[in-house]
Amino acid sequence: MPNLKDLKNRIESVKNTRKITKAMQMVAAAKLRRAQEAAEASRPYSERFNSVLASLAASVGSAEGAPLLLRGTGKQDVHLLVVMTAERGLCGGFNSNIAKLAKNHAAELISAGKQVKVITVGKKGRDALKRELGDYFIEHIDLSEFKSIQYLNAQSIAKGIVARFDDNEYDVATIFYSKFVNVVSQIPTAQQIIPASFDEDSSSANQTVYDYEPDEETILADLLPRGVATQIFSALLENGASEQGARMSAMDNATRNAGEMIDKLTIEFNRSRQAVITNELIEIISGAEAL
Repeated sequence: MPNLKDLKNRIESVKNTRKITKAMQMVAAAKLRRAQEAAEASRPYSERFNSVLASLAASVGSAEGAPLLLRGTGKQDVHLLVVMTAERGLCGGFNSNIAKLAKNHAAELISAGKQVKVITVGKKGRDALKRELGDYFIEHIDLSEFKSIQYLNAQSIAKGIVARFDDNEYDVATIFYSKFVNVVSQIPTAQQIIPASFDEDSSSANQTVYDYEPDEETILADLLPRGVATQIFSALLENGASEQGARMSAMDNATRNAGEMIDKLTIEFNRSRQAVITNELIEIISGAEAL
């Protein structure tokens, strides 16, 4: 049977842990509200921006004059995977789910004979992928020094990705992130950003015919790089909300588990103390009888 002092120390230790997890849960809840508002506020703009690009792309098609970011290189031999995760842990399966999706996608490409290159955004994604895909890493982007994600961060990432495409380093680029649904649900998502890919709903949503000045190709050449930055910024905001939601849920579970552990240890402590008292009484009674 455990020592009473050890049990008491263990109970105090778990109580201190519960205080920490409860505080982290409250901090995550406060951050979640801001992150969720930012993610939801970006969705209408992103959807409308994609709708305009889809309309322009539909009118241009895959003609020779179409920008390279739209028509692509004509090959799909080299794939760039941009895996976006958190800089910190303690957020349940948030990071591991994104990494798992990226691993599975990379494995499919490699088995099909494609060449894979990986850019990681966020320390946890790099750590999760290092073992299986470390040989395919070409760059790591650290955002830990930024308290909140700004459009300039996404623009900087997008410039690097587009520059690599212009240098013919890859043919297809895909970003991996987690789409925020609610506190308990975040969906790991893979989205192709180069060549530009649009949903059928986006391209058919606006059937109005416009005359463009200058021509569609010139407008697309200017908008497509911004479109890449917009998609990355939207993904980073979704990631931010998903991370805080996952952390809030994980810390809530940890707090409840700590409470259950405290209850069990308290019962064990009381039983042990009762056993010690009983033994002492038996010894006293036995001694008295001996006299």
